[in-house]
Amino acid sequence: MKEGTPVDPATGLIAVAALRKLADHLESLHVRTAREQGRSWQEIADHLGVTRQAVHQKHAHRE
Repeated sequence: MKEGTPVDPATGLIAVAALRKLADHLESLHVRTAREQGRSWQEIADHLGVTRQAVHQKHAHRE
């Protein structure tokens, strides 16, 4: 993007929302797969850079 080119913030916000939705979907998919393969909540949390409690609270109800 050229400097000084006007940017509609709505375009950027729509892109951010789409990326957030995609990231949430990918996280759920990979957490589910990891759990199906016997990975612990702690191991999953370590890979995501969050606490075990956070990942468990977010995803445990989906098991």
